[in-house]
Formats: sequence, C-alpha cells, structure tokens
Amino acid sequence: MIRTPAERYDLTVETLIVGAGACGMTAALAAAEAGQEVLVLERDAVPSGSTALSAGLIPAPATHFQKAAGIRDSAALFAADIQRKAAGENDPELVAGLAEAAGPSIEWLHETFGLEFSLVHDFDYPGHSRRRMHGLPGRTGQELVDGLRNAAQSRGIDIVCSAPVTGLHVDAGRRVHGVEITRPDGTVEAIGCGRLILACNGFGGNAGMVRRHLPAIADALYFGHAGNQGDAMLWGEQIGARIRYPGAFQGHGNVAHPHGILITWAVITQGGCQVNIEGHRFWNEALGYSEAACAVLAQPEGRAFAIFDERIAGIARQFADFRDAEGQGAVHRADSPADLAARLHLPADALAETMRTFEAGKRGDGPDPFGRRLAGVAQLAAPYCAVQVTGALFHTQGGLETNVAGRVRAAEGTFLPNLWAAGGAACGVSGSGDAGYLSGNGLLSAIVMGRLAGADALTE
Repeated sequence: MIRTPAERYDLTVETLIVGAGACGMTAALAAAEAGQEVLVLERDAVPSGSTALSAGLIPAPATHFQKAAGIRDSAALFAADIQRKAAGENDPELVAGLAEAAGPSIEWLHETFGLEFSLVHDFDYPGHSRRRMHGLPGRTGQELVDGLRNAAQSRGIDIVCSAPVTGLHVDAGRRVHGVEITRPDGTVEAIGCGRLILACNGFGGNAGMVRRHLPAIADALYFGHAGNQGDAMLWGEQIGARIRYPGAFQGHGNVAHPHGILITWAVITQGGCQVNIEGHRFWNEALGYSEAACAVLAQPEGRAFAIFDERIAGIARQFADFRDAEGQGAVHRADSPADLAARLHLPADALAETMRTFEAGKRGDGPDPFGRRLAGVAQLAAPYCAVQVTGALFHTQGGLETNVAGRVRAAEGTFLPNLWAAGGAACGVSGSGDAGYLSGNGLLSAIVMGRLAGADALTE
C-alpha cells in the first residue's frame, strides 16, 4: 500500500533494504562498505528467502577459480550465453553489466568476507559454454544465506526480523520518504530513508498473480518462499514504475515426488534421461531444467522419472539435497532395466526399448528422436538409478525494470528519484518466459545486482 509521507519517523537511515535474502544482505554489505548507514528489514523471524531453497550456485566468468582449473572464460562469452538462451530478449546493457561484474562479485565475497567458494568442475549446465558455476562447500543455498548473514552481523549491519513492510511512504514526486512496518503484535512503526532498495523477490507465492501472469505453471508445485507475494511489483505499479516481462519464470522439472526435494540436473546432463509413466522419453532434456517443468507437467499424471546410474549418483552426491533424497528413499536402484521397470511400476518392454534407443544414440547408431546431441555422452551401466519427479515453479524472473545498478525506471523512461530494486524484485535476464532461464540466473541477479545496488549512491 502506498501512503503519504509521515510527519515524523521513528528512525531514519541513509539506505533502507527490504528483504534479507542473498540479494538484500549482499546489498547491505556493499552499502556499508561504501560508508552508507544501512538497515535491513526482513518479514520472517530468520533470514532465508528463496536462496535457502536453492543449490546456492552463482555463475561467473574469468574468476581465479576458473583459471586454477585451466578454464578460459570471459564476460563477453558469458553475456553471449545469456542472450542465446533468452533468444536475444534481454536488455543488452543489463546482460553485459551483470556478466562483467559477476566475477569480481564472487571474488569480493570470497576475499573480503571469507565465503569459501569453489568451482563446480565435474559437470556442465545447459546453455553454459564454460564451467563457471561457483558454490560453497555444501552446495546449498542455506549455506550461502548463513554465510552472508554472518558477514553482515560481523560488520555491525542491523537486520531487523519479523518486520514485514506493509506500505511505502511516497510523495507526489514519487520520492520514497520511508516505509511502514507492522509487527506481529500489530504495532506499526515508520522508518525513514534516503533511498530504498527492494530485495524482496518476486511473486511466486501469490497465487492470484501467478494465475494472472504465469497460467502455464499456475497449478504446479510452488518450490519457492511463501513470502514472495509480489510486493515490489505491486508497489511499483502503484507509483508508476515500468514492469518488464511479468511472464518470465524459472521452473524445474526434477523435483523428487512426493518428497519435495530438488534433484540436481547433473543426473540428466551427465548421461541420464527422463521417461513418463508409460516408459517413454518425451522431450529433449538438454534444453534445460526450467523448460522441464512444463514438459513434465504435460505428461500423464504430471509426473516422470529421472533415469541415471551409480556413476552419475556419485557426482550428484556433492549436493546435500541429493544426499537427503537418498536418505529418504527417493532414489531407486536396480541391476537391469527390467528390474528397474518393476520397481517403478513401468511397462518393462517400453522402458527397455526407450533405454536401448537412448544408449544407441550415444554410440552414434542413429539420431535422437527429440534432437538431443548424444554422441560421446557416457553410457549408462548397472546399477541403474531412478527418482520419481514432478515439475515446479521456483521463482519469477520478471519485475521492475532497472539499470544494472538497480535504479528503477518509471513508465515514461526516466528513473524514479530514490528507488532501487534487485534480485527477484527486478526484471532479470531470462527473457519473457521459462525457456530463457540460464542456470544460475536467479542468484546472478541477486548477488551481482545486489552488490551494484548497494554500492550505488543517491545522486539527486
């Protein structure tokens, strides 16, 4: 809700940040480093956000981690990969800016704040022409959130939790004077600011907005944070901000069902495939895990099976989620396709023929019926593994239109006086739908734009 400015504020700070996920805390670290007085408001009792539900991986080119692994990469190559995946729909300046700042942002977090990043060096992600994913040792988003929160607290940055923002105070010139927060006991407080950074993610948790903007995925499992209610976009619309690509989203077609555990797409890229309950493959899995959500949901009963082997499972175990899936019995094993079919209650003949054709493609004995490039991909071998999966909505990718530093653009093209947005609150670089999502785009926008927005300064 938009309100007129208050006559007085309980507290006033230079930079006020809404949201204490990866984006908000990165912005806070950058703003504090730039000498700004910072306060972060978080609606939950403990900071987490959508980041905590992810694998916590951030793509970045030309880092010293890549160089140590002998990988030659560049911001230009990364930007080209982003644009290729999104069919050129992104703002070129935004893409170039994020690609250029990604490597320095990873190294800044590592060198300045001690976050122990390392390169994911043993498998490729769809659409990336180089191995450039960086993550913390446990490969979990919760670990990333915890690391950022510890860094913020160690530098005396105040993070006020259980403080949902219920309104913005905006004058006739569209300058934000402050916000209203409503505590769990109903107490209302007014906090003033010199500038406001919205880092409160998108609208994946708002069923009405999802149905309006993302009808193709509206009935899917939502695998994001319930607090993502679209506040930034709703506030922006009310004060005349420009909204870009509200139909963009990141899905995932490899969520263990009914366990609700994310299964890394490495089980596919390293030589696995997906089959439906009839035992047939149904699409080109190499296109990406975001597109996989709708592909899987379109199958009978909206479910499928990821088929791989023990070699691939060994790679997947670097992810805590996969280890959890094994611990909960989501990963099935069998010594032959026939035994696997029996365990999964699939038609044995259909699964056997599917796997025969799939492996033949790897040997170069015929084209893949779905156009997947299989030549040279490692063969599957016993023991075989499988996980029943479904498609899910992870987070929205459209939102407030900004420049690379997060300045929010008004509908007429100028910038709003003192409003910034980053991460899921801003339009990302995934084009207009689901197919434009390149692995890691969400945290790319959160971390890199968050840092740039935090370091920016009010110049008006």
